[in-house]
Amino acid sequence: MKVEELLIYGKTYCHSEHSKILLAELIGKNPLELLNYLDDIVPKDKVEIYKKEIEALAKGIPIQYVLGTVNFYGNIFDINKDVLIPRFETEELVEQTIKYIKQYFTEPVDIVDLGCGSGVIGLTLEKKILTKSVDLIDISEAALKITHKNCEKLFSNANIIHNDFLENIEKKYDIIISNPPYIKINEKIDEIVKNNEPGIALYAGKDGLDCYKKILKTIRKNMKEKCLIAFEIGYEQKNDIIDLANKYLKDIKIKCQKDLSGKDRMIFIFKNIE
Repeated sequence: MKVEELLIYGKTYCHSEHSKILLAELIGKNPLELLNYLDDIVPKDKVEIYKKEIEALAKGIPIQYVLGTVNFYGNIFDINKDVLIPRFETEELVEQTIKYIKQYFTEPVDIVDLGCGSGVIGLTLEKKILTKSVDLIDISEAALKITHKNCEKLFSNANIIHNDFLENIEKKYDIIISNPPYIKINEKIDEIVKNNEPGIALYAGKDGLDCYKKILKTIRKNMKEKCLIAFEIGYEQKNDIIDLANKYLKDIKIKCQKDLSGKDRMIFIFKNIE
């Protein structure tokens, strides 16, 4: 079949832009230039793959899972249904964290990414910052298989650790960063998220605060004398998380920052940082 025929086929079942992205990826072309190749013949094996991908989209599978990859902060990461699809808000968390590391720390630094999922946060920081060590921790063994693939893909020296956040870990870090589960157990979320992304990476108890409580309750033992804690948060959780931080930690400064849509999305906890 020709490219043009496949595009027509695709857009009868899903959004035309998604059908273009899938086909362009499959035949190694830029989606923006696909119209220049309308008469090209696509091999039969790739036609079959394309049709299966279109079928998956039509069933409500997110395009990122269909592709199996996502661009995060300029790097291509493997993902599947065992890990969250990285959001732009998480890129903003990484951006702000890099800014604070550059501003307040002397590199190299020791970093831990808690609930790392596919590893996008920790591995991106490893690319952008001089590090002594990067530890990627997750309770999900399935997620850590994807983490391992991304470490290999990006030639990372990060340590992959199967663990429940910082439980029984004594190592001290300069930077402790996390985008943990923070959705209330009965909270309404988009069906495409609810039906596809792993619940273990989404939900965190009645108030959505279980993971922050677990992390902050034991985090003091893992903080160097000078330390930055960086959290992504639910946009209504600012005050609750500030209260938790003040409950478990002393002599700290706390800053909440909004994302580009004006929602409270990031909490930064500074210890001995002026």
